[in-house]
Amino acid sequence: MIEVMIVEDDPMVRDINSKFLERIDGFKLCAAVASLDNARKYITIKKPDLILLDVYLPNENGIDFLKWIREKNIDVDIILITADKSIDRIQEAFRYGAVDYLIKPFNFERFKEALLQFKSRHEQFKKNQEIEQPDLDRLISNPGAIPQSDDFAKGFNKYTYQSIWNEIEAHHVGDFTADVLAEKLGIARVTVRRYLEHMEKEKKIKKQVEYGKVGRPQFRYHKL
Repeated sequence: MIEVMIVEDDPMVRDINSKFLERIDGFKLCAAVASLDNARKYITIKKPDLILLDVYLPNENGIDFLKWIREKNIDVDIILITADKSIDRIQEAFRYGAVDYLIKPFNFERFKEALLQFKSRHEQFKKNQEIEQPDLDRLISNPGAIPQSDDFAKGFNKYTYQSIWNEIEAHHVGDFTADVLAEKLGIARVTVRRYLEHMEKEKKIKKQVEYGKVGRPQFRYHKL
């Protein structure tokens, strides 16, 4: 279970982000605090794996907290969640090791994408002592995970695509069905099937037809 601390002074936003987190398997909220003083205290007690960090806090700046974490050599990853859209701030965040940057307001799909991307890297790094370049490239940039064709742009949402693909990569070594993915991700079954058909055309997955004694045939998929 990945332990997460939320640092956000707005109680409504803090509550929304906490509820978003509850909807994603594999994550547990260990603390939700409104100030950097409390964040510094809890980070030594709770030792979270990930911090969802706001930039604008009363008389404080989340980037200063990020710098303090790096100065203290604390092993924790940071996702910035903020209304700050300035390029200078974004560059500064990444220079000090932020793994993602969400600009408010954002939807659940984008939040989920950030968490699942982190989870994929976290699990890979935790179970492997070494990694080959192609696997590292995929974890860093996830090349090819989101197609850029015109057909994709016209008919699909890249964050929904990414959520489905992340779930397939993380949890489905053998066969799986659209129904299983739909239930796991909270996405309509008809939507999941449409994305799976698209992935099959990209030759990322293969579909098999399973005929039962009664009812319609069931489609099963596996990753190539």
